[in-house]
Amino acid sequence: MPTAVDLPALRRHAVARSLFTPTTLLKAVEKLGGFVQADPLRAPARAQDLTLRHRVKSYRAGDLERRYPRLPLQEDFFINYGFVTPALRALMHPRTARRVWDKARWKLADAVLAEVGRLGEAHPADVDAALDHGPVRNWFGGNSRLSTELLDGLHYRGHLDVVRRDSGTRVYALAPPWAPHPDPQAAMDAMADTLVQKYAPLPAGSLSQLIHMLFNAAHQWESLRKPTLQRAKERLAHASVDGTDWYWPADEDPTRGWRIPGQVRLLAPFDPVVWDRRRFELLWGWAYRFEAYTPATKRVRGHYALPLLWRDQVIGWANAGVKEGQLRVEYGYVAGRAPRDAGFRAVLADEEQRLAGFLGLG
Repeated sequence: MPTAVDLPALRRHAVARSLFTPTTLLKAVEKLGGFVQADPLRAPARAQDLTLRHRVKSYRAGDLERRYPRLPLQEDFFINYGFVTPALRALMHPRTARRVWDKARWKLADAVLAEVGRLGEAHPADVDAALDHGPVRNWFGGNSRLSTELLDGLHYRGHLDVVRRDSGTRVYALAPPWAPHPDPQAAMDAMADTLVQKYAPLPAGSLSQLIHMLFNAAHQWESLRKPTLQRAKERLAHASVDGTDWYWPADEDPTRGWRIPGQVRLLAPFDPVVWDRRRFELLWGWAYRFEAYTPATKRVRGHYALPLLWRDQVIGWANAGVKEGQLRVEYGYVAGRAPRDAGFRAVLADEEQRLAGFLGLG
């Protein structure tokens, strides 16, 4: 008789399938569905690096950016901005955008494309210096250069590739033309499978939310989101646990006895294990929130609190930084104190040592 699926089984499944044995950088990205979310904040490292350090052998902060020009990876917007495999990117293009540019805007954009073509590889400052488009109010209320905004928009629309970064700034080149996808529904199904591969097991509400977010990846196929969700539910394995429907890949079994290492891991706020806040509360029974953009006086856990995973339990959080060349970590615990288990302090110290090495602190 099959073992019943319960929350402890789903919790082990969620942790073990995502925190796989470390492998090469490219294979790790592929095992994450072909997508790693990026974020510019560095506290103590960028989110993409904090995510990859648990999954790539001997990974160091900045390795992805340093190795990016030599890897078959590309930057693009999926459900969030990040690094994607060419196969995943090809599912999204040619892409339309929610904001339709008028003729005047396209005239400015065409001038940017011409300048990028002239330069071959174009830094935003060089494009701006050549065209002198001036400043513009950006979406979050600050000022940016119009040339930079146009470069971003052309990249989103698939007209430009990011070929490398110079001190974190994207450098662009003209992208080859995209051929229309022969089967839009198949492309949407494949993108849905990418999301499931990365974030399963998923409660029904989260599966629906993620497929809704494909609006950003493939705006041109907005009408296909509803049938894509229904088709995903029909092909995925599922079970009802405590009144919530859960979904995961049909070839996986949450009850199979997934191995959970007895170690501590400090996770990025956007790590696949903790990204889905709905799932987080169902699996671990408390609410984690990303507070970097919350006013300091209203923060509960800190500017860039890293969820603290011990075995298959997220028992607290940590705020980590570097001061005078040394790693400094402050902890908080859901229970109000650290576990009294005799081995906890040792594995916590091991994780601090791994984090310091990842940051190049010795």
